[in-house]
Amino acid sequence: MAKTLTQPVLAWPGILVLLAGQLLPLVDFSIINVALSAISRDLGASHTELELVVAVYGIAFAVSLALGGRLGDRLGRRRLFIWGAALFGLASLLCGLAVNVPMLLAARVLQGMGAALAVPQILATLHVSLKGETHSKVIGAYGSVGGVAFIIGQVLGGLLVSWNIAGLGWRSVFLINLPICLAILWAAPRWVPQTRSDHAPGLDLKGAGLLALILSCLLLAMSLGPVLGWPLWAKVLPLVAVLLGWALWQVEKRQPFPLLPPRLFALVSMRFGLLLALLFFGSWGGFMFVLALTLQAGLGMSPALSGESFIALGLVFFLVALNSARVNRRLGPVRTLVLGHGIQIPGLALLIATFQSQWPAISVWSLVPATALVGAGQALIVGCFYRISLADVPHSDAGAGSAMLSTMQQSALGLGPALFGGVFAWRLSAGSYPAALSLALELEIGAMVLLVLCACHYGLKVRRSARLAAG
Repeated sequence: MAKTLTQPVLAWPGILVLLAGQLLPLVDFSIINVALSAISRDLGASHTELELVVAVYGIAFAVSLALGGRLGDRLGRRRLFIWGAALFGLASLLCGLAVNVPMLLAARVLQGMGAALAVPQILATLHVSLKGETHSKVIGAYGSVGGVAFIIGQVLGGLLVSWNIAGLGWRSVFLINLPICLAILWAAPRWVPQTRSDHAPGLDLKGAGLLALILSCLLLAMSLGPVLGWPLWAKVLPLVAVLLGWALWQVEKRQPFPLLPPRLFALVSMRFGLLLALLFFGSWGGFMFVLALTLQAGLGMSPALSGESFIALGLVFFLVALNSARVNRRLGPVRTLVLGHGIQIPGLALLIATFQSQWPAISVWSLVPATALVGAGQALIVGCFYRISLADVPHSDAGAGSAMLSTMQQSALGLGPALFGGVFAWRLSAGSYPAALSLALELEIGAMVLLVLCACHYGLKVRRSARLAAG
């Protein structure tokens, strides 16, 4: 843990401000889903453009995340937290004022950058400012924010669009951020202490630039390729991404403070964690996008009803997440991960069967059994993510390892809607909404089965290493 210039004092008002700052960017991952149909009608956005509206936020978040953490270490975490909240609020205003899709996309990029400036400062401030039982309780609350954000985003977003306050419609899902950002800007200087690292690492601007180019190539190929029949440029872009990945590797080996430290790739646990982030969070982001689109555009549900359809998933996710540490202690992280997939995969299969057998007479209640299973499985998987990934990372590299995993996580959440949305749109052009959703969910099931096989292989390697160490 890095030292700070002064002994920070963080009381409960400051803790609540930081948790609100954590909640806001996460809510924006889910709140946009219930506004997709309204955005499409108002701005004339195609399915591909809707994918990009969701995806560019996650990509900008991912690319800027590590830089945001390092800037906070160097310039002061409270300062960067305030800057991030201000940029996020300004970008939310621009989203709410958008008159066309390009303006909305640009504002979403700014939103992602604002979130990336603010979010890394939150956990770092909590770590250096709290001790003992308070630290344990607050970190537990921090970990549960994801489930709360999911529920709030879906339900609040649906209500805001349906209520159509002052004729704002979908714009209100962005404009609701403004009073919260203003409250954070007022409260943070009063209750959040200023902390920074005595030995802050340098910035890796070349690495961040190459990572942005790689993700942009993949984003364009995955979102436009399936819809346009994979023209030559869409086939070439993934190869360009591979070449840029090799260039990034060479740059990172020479950097004194690399964005993605190559030495961590030598760790089996880290490699598996990165694979887990890519497949699971990519599938999660894609799942949320195609399901919300099917409910609204395909089934004709109102935004409010669409949001309510996710309550069971979010509520079960939250409750299971609160007990995931206990399950991990009893079974171990690898077995817990396999158990999570063993619950989620039947939930996805049941969701396919529900849409195939009951379409179009599908209600909120008919989705509860399947979505509850999916939420329970996802909570166990998420609870294992950092435990497995950081298992072999030295304490001196804990910050770099966490930043690398968070970057991959946010990248996957951004790319997932593009990939799944592209497959969904391709199948929809020659079929129906249930058929398109089924294909997307079958793709997710395939990714989860692959993860189970990889988890079993990883578990065997861990046990073999343990036996060799004991011998």
